[in-house]
Parts: sequence; C-alpha cells; structure tokens
Amino acid sequence: MYKKTDKQFTFETDILSKGIYINDPATNPEAPPIYMTSAFNVEDLDDLQARYDAHGFCYNRNRNPNRNALIELMTYAENGEASIACSSGMAAISTVVFSAVKQGDHIVSDMTLYGETIDIFTKVLSQYGVEVTFVDFTDLEQIKAAIQSNTKLLYTETVSNPMITVVDLAAVAHIAHKHNAILVVDNTFMTCALCRPIDFGADIVVNSLTKFANGHSDSVCGSATGRAELIKNAHNLQVLLGTQADPFSSWLVQRGIRTIELRVPKQSTNASALAHALAKSPYVLKVNHPSLEDHPQHELAKKQFKGFGGMLSIELPDNREKMNKFMRALSFAHYAMTLGGYRTTLAYPVMSSHYDVPREERLKIGITDGLLRISCGIENTDDLVNDFLNALEQAYK
Repeated sequence: MYKKTDKQFTFETDILSKGIYINDPATNPEAPPIYMTSAFNVEDLDDLQARYDAHGFCYNRNRNPNRNALIELMTYAENGEASIACSSGMAAISTVVFSAVKQGDHIVSDMTLYGETIDIFTKVLSQYGVEVTFVDFTDLEQIKAAIQSNTKLLYTETVSNPMITVVDLAAVAHIAHKHNAILVVDNTFMTCALCRPIDFGADIVVNSLTKFANGHSDSVCGSATGRAELIKNAHNLQVLLGTQADPFSSWLVQRGIRTIELRVPKQSTNASALAHALAKSPYVLKVNHPSLEDHPQHELAKKQFKGFGGMLSIELPDNREKMNKFMRALSFAHYAMTLGGYRTTLAYPVMSSHYDVPREERLKIGITDGLLRISCGIENTDDLVNDFLNALEQAYK
C-alpha cells in the first residue's frame, strides 16, 4: 500500500510506487487477483496492533488473501469449522498429526495408506516417542483391539491408496470418540464432491488438493479442515514450520475447485465403467473398485458416498515386459506420478507411492508386483474403455 502524495522524489524512488493506489479502482473483479507479496505494509504501530487483534494481513507466512480465500472455501466444502491450507498434501498430514500428538502418545492407523504417510508414522514420529499400530480398518474388531490407554489419534483414508478399500467412517469415529481419541481422515480420493467425512464424525479431514480437488495437474497444495480448536493448534504449528500454501498455488486450487462438481462425478462414472469392463477381461487378474458388486465394501460405499470415485487398481500378471507393452499401447492414458487430473493416468505403486515399503509388507496388503493404479479423467467413456481393452489385447494376446 502506497500513499498518494504531491511530493517529488528521485526517479529511483518514484519508479517503485507509480501506478500503485491505496484503493484499487478496479473493484469487484470477476476473478480474484493474486497477492504475490511477502508482506503487507502498515501505517503505524496502532495499525499493526489492530491487524494483530483482527488476525489481519501482515506477513505472508501467517496470512495471505489467496490462502485465506482457499481456507474459507475448504471450510465450506468439507463442512468444518476451520481450515489450514498447506504447501502439499504431505504438509497437511504432517502438520495436523504433529500438532495433535506428543511424546508418549499412541496412534492407531490403517495399514493400507499412501506410502509416504506410512513413512511419516514409522520413520519420523518414532524418533519423537510416538508409537503407531497399523491394523486393517475394514475390520472394526482389529481397531478396538489396538486401542491403548494412551491412544490419541486414529488415522485412515476415505478410500485406501492403492487397494481401494472403504472404511466405515461413522463406526470408526464412534470407536475413536469412545476412547477420547480424534479421527483424522484423508479424503483425497473422494473429495467433498462425493463424501464429507466430518458428516460421519471425523474430527479432521486432510486433502491433497494437488489431486482431484484442483484437477488440472498444475499445482501442489494441501488442506486440513475440522474442529476449530484442533485447526487452531495446527495453524500455530504451521506458522512455525512454514508449511503454508503459497499465493499462486492457493489461487490455482481455488479456481480448480470451482469445477469439482462437473469433473469428479464424470471421473467416477468413467472409473465405474472401466472397472466393469476390465473385470470381464481375460487378461486382468483382479479389479479393485467399490462399484463392483463383489467388492467387499460395495454396499457400504453405496450408503456412504455420492459416487464410487475416480480411482481403481488392477492386478495384471507379473510380467514386466508385457506390462510395458500394455502401457505403450495406450493411446491417451499415460503414466504420471500423480493422480486426479482431467486426463486418465496410471501409476505403478511398487515404484511410486509404495516404493519405500518392504516387499513383504506390500504383499501383506495386496500390493503385488503386477498392481497398477488408475486415475480416471473426463474423457468420453467409450473411448476410455476401448483404449484400455485394445491395449490389453495388444500386450497379452
């Protein structure tokens, strides 16, 4: 912010402020501007104090208009009380978990999670005296048996990565709250368009906004939404750790979320059609998607979600040469180290999401050497199905 003045200064001074106004004459823009600034100028100490008191804008690491706008949007989208916006999905996960537990605490976690979430629990928290027990969250009795007197947090995903299992959120929330623990749910795969875990009792919902929420594969960002006191603790830690989302990423993701109700249902429809087609293929050993009637949690998914989601995984024969041939034969679906974009992508968990998980542990949860994870885009459904079927025919016939 610059003051208007009639005083004349040297060129090297005036060049810094000409064309900048206290009040932007272009009010109420159709698209919000991007506030690419590290700090916000204040008039004096009274102004500074007023901003502190009102949680106003002073320094970008604390608050930024674009990040605040995304926070407001995610709080609404996930039906929470408050949110933080982070530099990535992993930043959201780590900030939330670190702010909720301390040395001597215990976490019960789903055993089928994104690999680097598991790394946070096993390689980082273990160094700070936090114990984690991994169990199958589709088995409520296993969760109950794992609870200890010092259990502070239960952690799961709405739909597991990459096995596409579905957790009974209301039942798990009941278990958590009965033991005075909080439930944290990663909703990246389903998004607020298909499920709001807070409505089922979750205390905090984390999202990798990089994925389906943004939907355009052009930004890395994350969020956490939930109860106000828990999010306040996370925000206070975030300011110290510096895990906040930058202005441009916040702006991009907010723009992407505007079309989530158009994209995600279409991606879910495509995934269901592809899953049913691949389930009939003689070249596919197994298909994991909740839309299939033989999926173990098919009925639960019907009750809990507004659609079955855009993610599926398939198991092919463990033959690297033929898997490579299949990938090369695809016309528009392609390999990518991400998911949730408007184009269909596939990934190999053994060399991506779970590359650092020992093979014995991977096999226990079903991640075989022939498993491929597929993120469906918004292509024409018939085009998508035919592309996969034709590529399989070329590779395995």
